[in-house]
Amino acid sequence: MTTALLAKTERRQFWTGSVIDCDVHANVPTIETLFNYLDPVWVEGTKERGWHGPTGPRLSYPPGAATTARDEWRPARQMPASQLSLLQKDILDPWQVDRAVLNCYYGIDSLRHPDWAPALASAVNDWIIAEWLDKDPRLAASLVIPARDPIAAAAEIDRVGSHPGFVQVMLPVRSERLYGQRIFYPIFEAATRNDLVVGLQWGGTSEDAPSPTGYASWYAEEYAAETQMYLAQLTSMVFEGTFQKFPTLRVAVMEGGFTWVPMWGWSMNKKWKGLRRETPWVDRLPMDIIRDHVRFSVAPADLGPREHSQRIIDWLGSDDLLMFATDYPHRHDDRIDELLDLVPETMRSKLMSETARAWYKL
Repeated sequence: MTTALLAKTERRQFWTGSVIDCDVHANVPTIETLFNYLDPVWVEGTKERGWHGPTGPRLSYPPGAATTARDEWRPARQMPASQLSLLQKDILDPWQVDRAVLNCYYGIDSLRHPDWAPALASAVNDWIIAEWLDKDPRLAASLVIPARDPIAAAAEIDRVGSHPGFVQVMLPVRSERLYGQRIFYPIFEAATRNDLVVGLQWGGTSEDAPSPTGYASWYAEEYAAETQMYLAQLTSMVFEGTFQKFPTLRVAVMEGGFTWVPMWGWSMNKKWKGLRRETPWVDRLPMDIIRDHVRFSVAPADLGPREHSQRIIDWLGSDDLLMFATDYPHRHDDRIDELLDLVPETMRSKLMSETARAWYKL
């Protein structure tokens, strides 16, 4: 989405309206960054073990991979997206954003300790407040939870969910169980109680291989196949009746693309028509439920030939499903000017700001 801007095209040449970026990242530089926000017992334990932090981020975003960060956004002596000043210089100022939603995937899900994981999640959230939200009013944020432990996750949502800077709860898309299952209800109860969006985000840890049939040989395979995780989680939430149980639940899908949505929606509709006696609580077409409860970021857009992309956008059946995102600092070579040229005039301001403004109540 940032390719046009980096190619020296000025923002006003392709968009003069409001901009809300629904997905920019903050990276914790080192575990020591969090020491001021951790109870001393965990600081001491970290030092004794020589622990350098969760492994999840390095697995989901290999530091040297081209997709992890654009070359322009790799500072010489810092981790990409690890300082507010970098985000301001690279995205907030040149894009002239009204608001941006900050997401920090720190891999809490890869830490299995029942007390350490919630403590680390709290430290990350307090760091986000102190070092990001308090220093730039353009920022809103997703709060981090220990997703393996729904009770502890709900407690963390209630602890900081009323902070005006938090607008979303981050759920990494990989998990050991599907999120539609009832064990995760405490998370959705807490999110709706605090009027927060639930954001499905790239990353996460499962007990098994990261695909339904085993381990990939190469990161490229894993990267290309990640879409199936988003399909599985959303399908679970639809058919398990999550949206009937929590009728005010709002979900955002980030870093998963959107071009797959119409075909997947048709497939769900067809299966539901033939098998709906099994799930009588699903009271209308699954794709209608998705249109009511889910929004999708446009990074990556994965656009193909123009005529194909226009059909996909028409098949979405709504002007309200897509939200602009740069996915900073990750690299996607889609062009927002091309996407804006594809969508109807009535959709452009919604895509660039108004859908996100309404979804996150900004």
